[in-house]
Amino acid sequence: MWTYEKKLQYPVRIKTPNAKTAKYIISQLGGPDGELAASLRYMNQRYSMKLDKVKGVLTDVSTEESARR
Repeated sequence: MWTYEKKLQYPVRIKTPNAKTAKYIISQLGGPDGELAASLRYMNQRYSMKLDKVKGVLTDVSTEESARR
């Protein structure tokens, strides 16, 4: 379906680290409103849906959210 390459689109050079910004970025990835939590919410909702099309969409969205990590 997709190929994952752990490579940035362009080089990143951090001149001055900023702990506040880093904390915010980390919370978006792994916090309560992060991508992993969103993926698990979509997958959980999938099991309560009655329509097969909706189940398929939620499964696809959940898989895509999981793939971003």
